[in-house]
Amino acid sequence: MIVLVGASASGKTEIAKILYNKYKMVKAITHTTRPQRKKEVNGVDYFFVSKDEFLHLEKQNAFVETTEYSGQFYGCTKAQVAQNKIVIVDPNGLRAFLNLNDKHIITFLISSDEGTRYERMLRRGDNIEQALSRIKNDRDEFHHLRVGYVHFEIINEDNTLEQAADRVFRLYNSMLRNLNLKPK
Repeated sequence: MIVLVGASASGKTEIAKILYNKYKMVKAITHTTRPQRKKEVNGVDYFFVSKDEFLHLEKQNAFVETTEYSGQFYGCTKAQVAQNKIVIVDPNGLRAFLNLNDKHIITFLISSDEGTRYERMLRRGDNIEQALSRIKNDRDEFHHLRVGYVHFEIINEDNTLEQAADRVFRLYNSMLRNLNLKPK
């Protein structure tokens, strides 16, 4: 399983899409209570659910990890993890996956500078206040997450999405070979 962690608009979702389209890898679809964006599809990008539905699933112990970000809930179900997919998480989610102590889980920190991320947020439809709030929240949330906590850090700037995805794929398969596991 590939676990991608990174600040808002660092490119996690776009890298996951490239891995899916180019390498036929499968992205774990997480549940969220946040509003659906214009180009997002329910059941493809996320499972968009109400807060009540989310809390019901959480009460049933359906999630490996859950988090609240900017007043919205996110969670990855055990069913998605069992299928060895790509999952996108925040630092708390990363900790939950690391606590599984599963050698099949390979972790990547996706990084971009704040200016690049701010521009991406505005392009995808966030307003200025939302973008600045996300950057501040990310600063607080990610300041203690360093490369030693993940297997690899991938620097992702606008012109390198494809190269970043290629690097994730190569490093993932290299790790699997080193662990004597079957590469993708």
